[in-house]
Amino acid sequence: MRRVLVVTAVAAERDAVCAAAGPCDGVTLPGGLELRRAAGPAVAFDVLAAGVGPAAAAAGTATALTAAALAGQPYELVVSAGIGGGFSPGQPSGAPLGSVVVADAIVAADLGAETADGFAPVTELGFGTVAHHPDPALVTAVAAAAGAAAGTVLTVSTVTGTAARATELAQRHPGVLIEAMEGFGVAEAAAAHGVPVLEIRTVSNAVGPRDRAAWRIGDALAALTGAFRTLPTALTATAGPAPEPPPRSA
Repeated sequence: MRRVLVVTAVAAERDAVCAAAGPCDGVTLPGGLELRRAAGPAVAFDVLAAGVGPAAAAAGTATALTAAALAGQPYELVVSAGIGGGFSPGQPSGAPLGSVVVADAIVAADLGAETADGFAPVTELGFGTVAHHPDPALVTAVAAAAGAAAGTVLTVSTVTGTAARATELAQRHPGVLIEAMEGFGVAEAAAAHGVPVLEIRTVSNAVGPRDRAAWRIGDALAALTGAFRTLPTALTATAGPAPEPPPRSA
């Protein structure tokens, strides 16, 4: 059975994942975080609502990964999941309301410095990274199973609230489909533990001016449940062969 850690920001997203995974039992982690655990026939999902923003996401993910490793039950995959803002299809790229996106790049949009020549990502300053790239074969399989688009998902610390900012981000990141607030933090923690990562998002609103009347949070959560119903099949199809048992001694 494959063990997968799914990290969301808030309880509503966690519950949408659990609705797809089956009955979820609660398990308390160090520090008081609660996992919701669902064991299917082929894939076991542990679902954690770690909090909003990349710092909370990284801390919660690291706690869950460490606890699993110490228990001798390490995870094979970490998935950052939830809803987010879709860039307008009128931009160079974009994702409509209610659609599903699987990240082929998980990018920290605002990790860097403002300079006289514009924004410089932290990599250009000689520190760290601003992007994680999930396994392309896994991205393709999961996107195909969920009927999702594959593209860049941005992680921001401040949600975009103007058309000018939305245009700036779309131009700076060709192929961007959606922005959210946790994926890069989850990916950083997963990378530190040597565990592969995915990000799956559904679109609840358009990136740009904040128009709450146009938000479709319920539809996006329902789409998230639908996407996770397809995930075990995709993961099973992309799993490698089971390891050979050790030879018996004579």
